[in-house]
Amino acid sequence: MLGLTVAKAVDVVDDRVPTAYEDTLALECRVCIPAAIARPLEFRRPQMRHFVSSIALLALVLLGGLPTCLAADETSARKETRFFELRTYTTHPGKLPALHSRFRDHTNKLFVKHGMELVGYWTPADGPESENTLTYMLAYSSREARDKSWKAFLADTDWQKAFKQSHKDAGGPIVKKVVSKFLTPTDYSPIK
Repeated sequence: MLGLTVAKAVDVVDDRVPTAYEDTLALECRVCIPAAIARPLEFRRPQMRHFVSSIALLALVLLGGLPTCLAADETSARKETRFFELRTYTTHPGKLPALHSRFRDHTNKLFVKHGMELVGYWTPADGPESENTLTYMLAYSSREARDKSWKAFLADTDWQKAFKQSHKDAGGPIVKKVVSKFLTPTDYSPIK
């Protein structure tokens, strides 16, 4: 991405700045050169265009545009190495709505607070498991990050209060069984 960005920033050698010029920079680099700045770069003499292009590139670097591009690349690289956990909860009869409430009102916020990335939540579409099963996926930067996040989550007093209150509201324990599987993405997985 950085090479494309530099090429685009220096590509003001045509007689005009292409209409999509600003949009391309904004999408690829999260840095936008407004038309008010880009339009005066439309010089007719090649030497002046090259000089102004170089100045524009230098300004982009000094203003933090290229580090922003690098940060976007680092985010993409981080997502490629995530560590996933697929968790399936089986509830006691009639307690699935209480589990949904606890996740909706408390658990998800606390997961995020402790660095867990929420990927998705599902219930079976039909069959007896649709009445007592919740499956969800979390992502972490590594297995060590997962362990650290869960340790902090379980020690969080807000979680402990929500857990106790949900049992009280449900008239007893909600979850009967938890199955956890750790997953790493394949090289062809669209989610990494």
